Amino acid sequence: MLLPLLLSSLLGGSQAMDRSFWIQVQESVTVPEGLCVSVPCSFSHPLKDWTESTPAYGYWFKAGTETSKGAPVATNDQSREVETSTQGRFQLTGDPGKGSCSLVIRDAQMWDMARYFFRVERGRYVRYNFMNNGFFLKVTALTQKPDVFIPETLEPGQPVTVICVFNWAFEECLAPSFSWTGAALSSQGTKPTTSHFSVLSFTPSPQDHDTDLTCHVDFSRKGVSAQRTVRLRVAYAPRDLVISIFRDNTSALELQPQGNVPYLEAQKGQFLRLLCAADSQPPATLSWVLQDKVLSSSHPWGPRPLGLELPGVKAGDSGRYTCQAENRLGSQQRALDLSVQYPPDNLRVMVSQANRTVLENLGNGTSLPVLEGQSLRLVCVTHSSPPARLSWTQGGQILSPSQPSDPGVLELPRVQVEQEGEFTCHAQHPLGSQHVSVSLSVHYPPQLLGPSCSWEAEGLHCSCSSQASPAPSLRWWLGEELLEGNSSQDSFEVTPSSVGPWANSSLSLHGGLSSGLRLSCEAWNVHGAQSGSILQLPDKKGLISTAFSNGAFLGIGVTALLFLCLALIIMKILPKRQTQAETPRPRFSRHSTILDYINVVPKAGPLAQNRNQKATPSSPSRTPLPPGAPSPESKKNQKKQHQLPSFPEPKSSTQAPESQESQEELHYATLNFPAVRSRPEAWMPKGTQANYAEVKFQ
Repeated sequence: MLLPLLLSSLLGGSQAMDRSFWIQVQESVTVPEGLCVSVPCSFSHPLKDWTESTPAYGYWFKAGTETSKGAPVATNDQSREVETSTQGRFQLTGDPGKGSCSLVIRDAQMWDMARYFFRVERGRYVRYNFMNNGFFLKVTALTQKPDVFIPETLEPGQPVTVICVFNWAFEECLAPSFSWTGAALSSQGTKPTTSHFSVLSFTPSPQDHDTDLTCHVDFSRKGVSAQRTVRLRVAYAPRDLVISIFRDNTSALELQPQGNVPYLEAQKGQFLRLLCAADSQPPATLSWVLQDKVLSSSHPWGPRPLGLELPGVKAGDSGRYTCQAENRLGSQQRALDLSVQYPPDNLRVMVSQANRTVLENLGNGTSLPVLEGQSLRLVCVTHSSPPARLSWTQGGQILSPSQPSDPGVLELPRVQVEQEGEFTCHAQHPLGSQHVSVSLSVHYPPQLLGPSCSWEAEGLHCSCSSQASPAPSLRWWLGEELLEGNSSQDSFEVTPSSVGPWANSSLSLHGGLSSGLRLSCEAWNVHGAQSGSILQLPDKKGLISTAFSNGAFLGIGVTALLFLCLALIIMKILPKRQTQAETPRPRFSRHSTILDYINVVPKAGPLAQNRNQKATPSSPSRTPLPPGAPSPESKKNQKKQHQLPSFPEPKSSTQAPESQESQEELHYATLNFPAVRSRPEAWMPKGTQANYAEVKFQ
């Protein structure tokens, strides 16, 4: 019992074990340094030895302080001095007479951190220390900042209200001082206000975007303050739009908004990545557009910038790419022209024949048949970027373009045989070149050489040749009968042959030939036909008897007429005879046997040989004569009348000598060629003249 009494006396007479004394206070109190905190507290003590008029005194002590001698940190006892370090900062705001022991701590300092207990004194009996029921004061560093409430986006020219609140306020604590600073406000800022919050109103301008606005909170002790800074977001239309380009693994290339539309070249197959970014408030919606097609777009809250990837650019990726940025205040766009370069592709030739509008596509190595004289237009077509340089060659020689502005066009107004061959279009390009060739094959209808015939021991032998493209076919007609192959009676034999564009046919006729023989050779192909005929006149015996009888009567009449007119014309005839004597002419004989052939190669007499020596060759042919083809005789101009020599039959054992002598003479027949159409010299074989299918004898 002595120890508790001793402790009670040491503690100022506290009755710590008396259960009639109780106190209610939080065990721990935390306050930032420099701030104010209120500690609610209530207590109760026995109603013993005091009255309502008896004053009640309360004391707050720091733990370890002797209550009888030490100074309290706060008390309502005016006669008792308080701790110097807490004077004016710690205040007993509760009324101990009413059971309140509430305490206010202002401008808390780090050295204030400790445990505190409460003591009550009233009358002689109530003197009690609540040693085990105090609180612990924890002082922390000041980290709390005020809260600023401001719209996310400010509309330029529209008033806006901003609120600043410091969430640390007690009724017993003094309110802090608020103030504002920022470029959007006047240069002096705003006047400080004392409250637990502050309201600011101002009108932002576009220039205020991205500037700072700061709310300051100052507390009672000098140098202790808190502040919060916000960044103003004033709305504006998109601006400063920038396009960045990544090519393969190279670094980015930025295209600034100034200047004309930039031009970007990329090779086919390259990797490209295009980025688009714009400055705007609120954030703009971005989109990539090719021509009128939207390729990609982003939401305002989506990732920025907006990218467009082209893993392997193709020819179809060429075009104008436009990046568009748009928000509610306006829009901005920027374009980029992309040109995908690639070598010539799908090189081909488009053909138009005979002014036809329908074009035909030809690939490499195609054979192109064209009818001689027709017009032909060759157009070389390819796809490349930049455009390939086109040119035409034939046989290694460069051809002049028909249209200098379009060297891929080659026009042949009238196709000639000499132009037959390979035409090649060349497409030259820095990234590679191509060429395509077409083989021009000139077609033309048959041109007949012959027929020509000669007497041989076995009978009559005839040859016929023709040139055409495609190569012609030949057939023989004897009257109305078609001669094909070999006859079963061996009366005729047909032997065909061909070399290139030439077709040859030989006909051998055996046995006797009837009078009025008409033998024809016909050549034809898909482009036309041509034929030539051979005529045989009546036999010589019938012709001799008729000639002699007609000649006798004719001679008598002519002789009488000559004697009557001799006196009148003798003076005129003599000078003419002198002139004619200088140039002898061949004599016509009505008493000769005549077997005439067109283009016949006979064994001619001396006179015929002399005329053949005067013949001259005509224009050259398309192609040299094939082996075995007949060599036609030389002729004079086609439009003049021709005189052809007659040729003898094979000799007969019964023929009179006079007949043999008359066979040595040169006989003539007059030929007319009505409506003869001349043909180009290039159609006829070398060393030949034109041949005709219709012959009239007069």
